[in-house]
This record gives sequence, structure tokens and C-alpha cells, in this order.
Amino acid sequence: MDIKIFYISLPSEFFELEMKQLQQTLGKSYSFEGKGLHTGKVARMTINPAPEDTGIVFRRTDIGKDHYIEALAEYVSSTDRSTTLTKDGVSVVTVEHLLSALTGLGIDNAVIELDNVEVPILDGSAKPYIDAIWPSGIVSQNAPRKYIEIDRPLTVTSAKTGSSIEITPSDTPSFDVRIDFNSKVLGLQSAHWDPSVSYAEEVGVCRTFVFFHEIEYLFNNNLIKGGDVENAIVIVEHPVSSEQLERMSRLFNVPTLERCENGYLNNLSLRFPNECARHKLLDLMGDFRLVGGFLKAKVEAVRSGHTINTNAAKELRALLAK
Repeated sequence: MDIKIFYISLPSEFFELEMKQLQQTLGKSYSFEGKGLHTGKVARMTINPAPEDTGIVFRRTDIGKDHYIEALAEYVSSTDRSTTLTKDGVSVVTVEHLLSALTGLGIDNAVIELDNVEVPILDGSAKPYIDAIWPSGIVSQNAPRKYIEIDRPLTVTSAKTGSSIEITPSDTPSFDVRIDFNSKVLGLQSAHWDPSVSYAEEVGVCRTFVFFHEIEYLFNNNLIKGGDVENAIVIVEHPVSSEQLERMSRLFNVPTLERCENGYLNNLSLRFPNECARHKLLDLMGDFRLVGGFLKAKVEAVRSGHTINTNAAKELRALLAK
């Protein structure tokens, strides 16, 4: 991956302001069950309260009681259409939606127990977590939140994909995403979050998406064994024949599917006109939780994906370690 890093020094006044916020955890445990998008394996997952300064930690209960994986960028082992964490040979796949939900809901500390390799995809967004936890399932703890701050801008780019992420010190955390898939259906879309925006209502409910022409390839290469028409927006960029639609219907075992006038498959209705950009924002916030906590900075991403997201998180971790 052709990643380039640029650093620019800034005076310390840019990061001296402290936000006064207590750490938070869950008021009780919450359990979810479903199949993984990529493996198709059914897993039961429980998100548990955790003591102050625990952070977000995964535990594979099917492996053994001592197999913990901290949600940190140095454990990223794969970014092939999702983010995978691996420690001591044990992995957890597709962590980004859950990490995004915990970040958007303001959860500092949680231990996530999982009895299989992949986090359930559920409806393809963070909405099931939001519906269960927000707003009554969050409790304050006694320790102050430790915000992660930087003293200089950081830029990560990829000439191969044309993607870039710029991270700038800021007193107010924010995330901006712009997407461009060279798609007439999607067009150019953008999405924004800062503390004045309700993550639960504006970001977390937005679902993952896929292009129609990619689906057969993904299925044939065992990349979306758990995919179905209930957990992904399908973009039909090019005209398709009735035979293709019938084949897709058989693949998903549903009645005949159709291409709508707006270029989307009729399996789902959009929650927002720019739902795809908002889902990319959801992913960005989840991947950036791998910096080890709540980042107090301005993040601007163009054509971002899991690879550049997690590479940027790794670079931030390395910068902070210095």
C-alpha cells in the first residue's frame, strides 16, 4: 500500500484545552445474535459493562477465558471489505460497526464477549446497538475521560486509490467524509459529524452498501457468505436483464427483485439520500476508535476505506508513542 505520511509542527496552544467529561460504560449487559457478513457463521455476542480505564476489549469465549483482543490499531490484520483484529493467532472480524456505535454513544469501557470469529452484521448498520443501548443504557463512571490529542497535523494518502485522510488538532472532535465511486447513481456525497450532530439518529442508522455487479463475484469468492437483502443497500449502476435479477433473487432466496428508477435495488428504502456517505462516516468513526479512545481532532477523509482508515489510526498510535 503506497501510504505517504506528512507532519507539520504546531504550537502547544492547539491542544491544551481539556474537555470535562467523565468516562462511561453500560448500565447492564446487552446480547445480540446473528450471522457474520463475510463468514456466514452465526455468533452470539454480549457487550458487558467494564471498569474505568478498561477501554474496548474483545473476548473470544469459544477459544478460552484468557483470549482478549484490545481494540487497538496495532492488532489490525486485514482490511478486506471489513476490519479484522488479530492477537496471538486469534481474530475478531468486522469490528467497525460495533466500535462506531460505542464511540457514537460515548462508551469508554466495555468487554465484548463473542462465541465465534465474526461480529454479527445484523441490519448492516449500528442501529440494533443504538436501539438497545440509547438513551437509557449508559452510565457515568468516576474517572475523567482521557481524550487523545495530537500536537501537529497528520496527512495519510494513497496514490493507488486516490484516498486521503487529514487529521488536524482541534478543541472540538469532528469527522468529515467525501465519497466518489465514479457512480452516476451515487454521485458525489459527503457526510459530517461533530458533537452537535446526533450520532444515534443521523449516522449510526445508516447501512452498508454494495454494487450489484460486485455481488456475484463476492459470493463466488466466499467474501459475503452472510450477505442478504436485509443488511445491505444494493446499487445497480448499469442496466440489468430480467435474467440477472432472477438469478440474484435465487441467490438471496427472495421474490423477484427490481431496479428502481433511482438506480437502487428495491430490497431496501434509503433512510437518507446520502446514506452511503453516512455509512462511510460510520465506518470511519469505528476504525478511528482503534487509536485507543476518543480522538479530539478534526478528521477529513476523501474516498476513504478500511485500509487507509486503519493505517491512519496506526500512524496516530505511533505518533503518540513518541
